[in-house]
Amino acid sequence: MLRFGVTPNAFTFPFALKSCAVLSLPFPGSQIHCHVIKTGCELEPFVVTSLISLYCKCALLDSARKVFDESSKSMKLTVCYNALISGYVLNSCVIDAVLLFGKMGEVGVERNAVTMLGLLPICLVPGFLWLGMCLHCLCVKMGLDFALSVANCLVTMYVKCGSVEYGRKLFNEMPEKGLITWNAMISGYAQNGLATHVLELYKEMESFGVCPDAVTFVGHKIEKQIEANGFGSNPFLNNALINMYARCGHLKRARAIFDAMPVKSVVSWTAIIGGYGMHGQGDAAVELFDEMIKSGVRPDGTAFVSVLSACSHAGLTDKGSDYFASMKKQYGLQPGPGHYSCMVDLLGRAGRLNEARELIQSTQIEPDGAVWGALLGACKIHRNIELAELAFERVIRLEPTNIGYYVLLSNIYSDAGNLEGVMRVRVMMKERKLKKDPGCSYVELKGIVHLFLVGDKSHHQTAEIYRMLDELENLVEELRGSKNIDNKSNNGYLNGMGVHSEKLAIAFGLLNTSPGTDIVVMKNLRICGDCHLFIKLVSKIVDRQFVVRDATRFHHFKSGLCSCKDYW
Repeated sequence: MLRFGVTPNAFTFPFALKSCAVLSLPFPGSQIHCHVIKTGCELEPFVVTSLISLYCKCALLDSARKVFDESSKSMKLTVCYNALISGYVLNSCVIDAVLLFGKMGEVGVERNAVTMLGLLPICLVPGFLWLGMCLHCLCVKMGLDFALSVANCLVTMYVKCGSVEYGRKLFNEMPEKGLITWNAMISGYAQNGLATHVLELYKEMESFGVCPDAVTFVGHKIEKQIEANGFGSNPFLNNALINMYARCGHLKRARAIFDAMPVKSVVSWTAIIGGYGMHGQGDAAVELFDEMIKSGVRPDGTAFVSVLSACSHAGLTDKGSDYFASMKKQYGLQPGPGHYSCMVDLLGRAGRLNEARELIQSTQIEPDGAVWGALLGACKIHRNIELAELAFERVIRLEPTNIGYYVLLSNIYSDAGNLEGVMRVRVMMKERKLKKDPGCSYVELKGIVHLFLVGDKSHHQTAEIYRMLDELENLVEELRGSKNIDNKSNNGYLNGMGVHSEKLAIAFGLLNTSPGTDIVVMKNLRICGDCHLFIKLVSKIVDRQFVVRDATRFHHFKSGLCSCKDYW
């Protein structure tokens, strides 16, 4: 165009700049920026917005802010604010994004649905749910809460943060639901391990006459419909299936789908790497990550979270540290809260608590609740009360209603024999009207879900289940006296703890399955030390594999051992 002597204008530049952004070409983009200035188009709103987006997508935030600040028009235009807010969110600059959003209100620039859609992705992790709820309130005030795209984003935010009930409440109140809305809620149930809810909602969607697409098919019972609907080769669907099977404990099936995919994107690799990590198979996850790089697929921030989490679950401290260092050096990626959370967990598990604390203090971003929660969890393992109190103080500022952290600190005090500390936590919980969720576990047998609560006696096989438990308890006590079992740190387990739901689910599974069959149990809370030890020893007694998914990870119990290496 330039060689032919045709002068570009305000309609030309946005397309060229967007292309540079998509291809991550900052230098050609800056050259086009020079042409923008030479032709006098630097004040055109769409050109300014395209320049801001280009620099943000190339992680050149100072340049993006300079373009914004130097344009007199941009200070008054919603579209320019939206571009920079989205750029800050993309680069995990949470504080900058929130401050710019606040500035919009101060100077009277209108906030619209696009503004909210740009800012809400910050809130897709539990530590920022409070911010998401504040934004939800603003949406209600501005009349944007039922704008379909905003409502869909809010539903996604709630379910991804684990607040499934809030997500469903908003879903039910929406006057209009598109296919994306149904998919968001179905995916939310699947991600939180609520298989029965997935199937119920899918049936409800069909009853409303909504036709499913490839995104919708994530439930085990409807996998057969995938081929019939012509979605068998859809890569997005296959990625969802890999994720679903891994989260439901069927790792072999997830791997089979992955291996059969002719083309594997970074999303596909991330799904299977995360699956192995979730199941405590860190070595396999690391091998897959290295294989992905060799195949020419460039890892993104999410892929690094998956491999770092896998290293953490498997105790691969040095390997995880190397990956963390390579993010910046080799790939130019800025670590976010998820990466720091994994690293704190990794160092903490290895007993390097001071290093974990120093890492938190060195971060360029504000640590979220998951980061401080990881440090608190490490303090329980290594019985460091002083650091635990510091971590607890920080984490409840960010997540004041997260009951898990109160329970964790109470357990730390209890392990140390600090009854005064236990009482302080209980008083704090009472003052804040916090109650621990009741534990529940379920087993799926022949397409029927069998749910058990703590001390449950409502099941039609109750008598047989408790009889089986009595026998197992006696056998466990005998085995604990054997010299072949490591008794360290077992004192007090199995005595007077009550009947937790996972024990009932295990007994039910043993009663109703043939010898050699794996038993998969899903639990809503973190497994306790008593049940962890019990299931570990029962796996040796009956020569079975038990797969228990708790709120934290999968535990594979076999031959008296657990895949978590006794870290839960």
